[in-house]
Amino acid sequence: MKKALIFSDSHGKNENMLDVIKRFPEVEAIFHAGDIEGGADRLREAVDCPVYIVRGNCDFTPKLSPNLTVEFGAKKIAICHGHRYLDLGGLDKLKYWALEREADVVIFGHTHIPYLEQGGKLTVINPGSISRPRQDKRIPTYAIMEIGTDGQFHFSLCEYR
Repeated sequence: MKKALIFSDSHGKNENMLDVIKRFPEVEAIFHAGDIEGGADRLREAVDCPVYIVRGNCDFTPKLSPNLTVEFGAKKIAICHGHRYLDLGGLDKLKYWALEREADVVIFGHTHIPYLEQGGKLTVINPGSISRPRQDKRIPTYAIMEIGTDGQFHFSLCEYR
């Protein structure tokens, strides 16, 4: 089984994210969907696995790509912050972008609200914000992605406590 942690919208407040990472030493990848605001190097230094980070609308470093498509567990993962798609056409535009890349999963952020849609060819996931949540209970959130030996996905949206 392959396991990855998914974060977004930490906005330079990395303590919660680093605490979650300590709880899951077995993860094989970390995905961050942007608005890390200068925390990229600190995140990469905290782990011994691949870290995939995209640039959000509050990230101003040219070192981060606006989007990535990577292989993980024989699956194709597309990742972007989401603001370029959501603000101009909603989830349909985001899904179309991911399907153009032949992705199995699209990870996005920007809204600070956790979201999971599974079914059909594409899974859509937003882990919410690990530091500045906007959903009703205002609890920081993150996600876990697992890919079984049978190639099946399992996603968990988790509250940080």
